[in-house]
Amino acid sequence: MSILFIEDEPKVATSLQKGLEENGFEVDLAPDGAVGRHMASQKAYDLILLDINLPFVNGYEVCRSIRSTNTEVPIIMVTARGTVDEKISGFDAGADDYMVKPFDFRELLARIRVFLKRGGGGKEMNEGLILRVADLELNTASQTASRQGMPIVLTAKEYALLEFLVRSNGRVVTRAEITE
Repeated sequence: MSILFIEDEPKVATSLQKGLEENGFEVDLAPDGAVGRHMASQKAYDLILLDINLPFVNGYEVCRSIRSTNTEVPIIMVTARGTVDEKISGFDAGADDYMVKPFDFRELLARIRVFLKRGGGGKEMNEGLILRVADLELNTASQTASRQGMPIVLTAKEYALLEFLVRSNGRVVTRAEITE
């Protein structure tokens, strides 16, 4: 599952990116609204996390721009702005959800999972896609692996790497691709 996180505060961005990646998500960071808008138009993300206070183009404008071409991708605004009027402006711009900083990371994860289950990314999760190579099986819904029916205990990163290799379908992948 790929997430675009548009956030101009480097500490916040890298901290959340690390947490999301540890939970099996692929996260691309955009440091400002203009870059974020461009990235959203170039790749089909499963979900977008969007700050409002951004350089060059604010989060409301980025949200409107994304919504003009993509009505399906879930957008969660994560911002320090928490007045009712600001929340309403976020929803009017096209956001699906709104979280005020600071927030509990577990709550963000729960909200992300809800949207991914409902949206296009959730189809795979709801159906419980099983990837197989010989006697190795990966369940993408539960993010578990087994070999000959015996479960394999993996960290989130180990599972993500194994799934990436299985989806590469026997193709040799470079170190840069694995790192990315």
